Amino acid sequence: MKKKQSNSQLVKEMFCDRCGKKIHVKDGIVMEGVFSFEYEWGFFSNKDGEIHSADLCEKCYDEVVSLCNIKVIKKEKTEII
Repeated sequence: MKKKQSNSQLVKEMFCDRCGKKIHVKDGIVMEGVFSFEYEWGFFSNKDGEIHSADLCEKCYDEVVSLCNIKVIKKEKTEII
């Protein structure tokens, strides 16, 4: 969960939505690996019209992904700007 500074897009505080760990934020910049997502549910779901979002720390992301029967597709990025 992100808490943003009022009237700004800068992140003030951030917590993992699974374990509650406080994510390190410095000057509005997230200083560690976080998996953030937002998904708008559509037709043929029981959540049609709902938008879900969450933030997971790297440890929780690894634990959730390890539960998948089919491995997550990984690609290596060779240039990081």
